[in-house]
This record gives sequence, C-alpha cells and structure tokens, in this order.
Amino acid sequence: MPPLLTSSSVPALPLAAWSRYRLRVAASNAASAPDGAGATARCTSTGGFPSFLPGAVERIRDGAAIRLAKRIERVPVQASRFLPIYCAVVRSNAQWLSLNLSYLHLQTSFLGSVLEWRYTYPLLEEAGLEAWAVDILGWGFSDLETRPPCDVASKREHFYQFWKSYIKRPMVLVGPSLGAAVAIDFSVNYPEAVSKLIFIGASVYSEGPKDMTRMPKFVSYAGVKHKCLILWGEDDGIISSKLAYRLHQELPDAILRQVRQCGHIPHVEKPREAAKHVLEFLARNTSDKSDQSPSEPSDKSDQSPSEPSVVVNR
Repeated sequence: MPPLLTSSSVPALPLAAWSRYRLRVAASNAASAPDGAGATARCTSTGGFPSFLPGAVERIRDGAAIRLAKRIERVPVQASRFLPIYCAVVRSNAQWLSLNLSYLHLQTSFLGSVLEWRYTYPLLEEAGLEAWAVDILGWGFSDLETRPPCDVASKREHFYQFWKSYIKRPMVLVGPSLGAAVAIDFSVNYPEAVSKLIFIGASVYSEGPKDMTRMPKFVSYAGVKHKCLILWGEDDGIISSKLAYRLHQELPDAILRQVRQCGHIPHVEKPREAAKHVLEFLARNTSDKSDQSPSEPSDKSDQSPSEPSVVVNR
C-alpha cells in the first residue's frame, strides 16, 4: 500500500524571486473568473493592497482576487523562543455569526496562496461560516525573511501555535491538493484541534507529482479518526481519480463527492458546487457511507462517532 505524504519542501528559489513567482502564479490564475464565481501587519500600498505583497499584485485584474488580496493580513505566530514568524491570513469580517455554525479553516495548496480561495471564500462567508484562509509556513505570503525551517515538523508546529493563539477550539480543516497531506499530519498529531476534515483533490500518495514529494513523511490512515469529505474533480489531470476511491476506502469515516466537468481545483473551477458540498458535509450529523457517487466502489458500513463541539471564533 502506498504511504501518505504529509508535506513538501519549499522550492529552492531566493526569497525575493520566490515571492515574485508566487504572485505571478496568483495573478495568472486570477486572470479570469469561473462561472458563479491579535497584532497584525497590514500597512497598505497606494492601491489598497497590503504592503508586504509583491508589486505584481497590481497587475491582478480579476475582481474577486483583488477584493481578497486587500483583506490579507499577517498575524504573528510564536513557534519558538526566537522572533515570531508572521502568517498570512484572511479572516471573516462578520461579527454576528450564529454560534451553531461550524468553524472553518482553509489551507492552501502547494505553490498556492490564500488567493486560491478567492471565489469560494465569499460563498462560505455568505452562508454564515466563520472562516480563516491561512498560508501554511513556507507557502503563499507568509513571512520567510528570517529563513525559518519549512520541513514537515516545522509546518505542523507553526500551525499548532497559530491554532493555540487564534482559534483555541476544534475546527473543520480543509486541505486542497498537498494541503490535504498537511491536514492529515496535523489531525493525527493534534486530534483535539480538529472536528472534521475536508480534502480537495488530495495529493497524499507517493504516486503524486514528483516535485510534490521531495521531503515525504509517512502517516498511517489508521491514525485519522475524524469524519472526512473527499472532494474530487472528475477530470483531474494531476491526481488520478482511482486514488480518490482508494483514499475513501482506507479512511475509517469518509464520504466521497465527485465534481463533474472539473479538474484538480474545484474550489477555483466550480466554486458554487464546492461550497455546496462543504456546507452539506458540515450539516451532516451522521455518517452515511451508502450515499456515494454511482461509480464509486464501497464496502464500508455506517459509522457515526460523536462530533466534537465547535463554535465560531469571535
């Protein structure tokens, strides 16, 4: 059985070049929208963008990306006895959210940033969810000026300290692509911090893209005890759909949803459908293994472990 991968190293680029590259990727991805679509560091530039974003942000033309980029802030995370490492986040503005709604944390994928949530994040907010989009250490727009280590253990510890400082309660953890592996690693090591898991186009097997598997660390599926949603694009050209079915079979309490006519990133390509699946999953109080895609093999029986209490942050 192929092992699960939990992370990947940061590409070996100079920091300035790496920041410019990330922004070019974000700007390129934001060029056209799909259908339906504590102390902080947040000084703004003349265009209204946070000053820590590279100048390439001014070239973004997609309205959703511009609006989300202007909301990015950096919050300090004290992950060691040395200087804090600032983490790039977007958090909900609403102060009135109902306490009976789930608390949602959105990770980013390898080579991605919080801007990959530009279409789905507003839909989740409109639904009344308290959501944070967070760049994991070494990814996105989090601060790397102090050149912190960005290995698997450092990512996990930095995110745990972020959770302890700003969340302080069980959360629904969403991981797209390689972010799914980071989410699995985190949930196995800190199960008390997580209530449910959502994987989007999960890159968790060693058969994944070679540049995503430079620094693998393995965890057992048996360590994942939380309810899971596996969201997959039927036309995913990066990760084979057979791995989605395999992941569903090997996780103890998971359901699988396939997004039609969609590739590797449903939350970018089909934001309304992705948001619908997320909201339906959060509304579920019991596990229903029989409710699967027609072509999906499944021999698992129903399970319905009690769900940890979750409340909104703020």
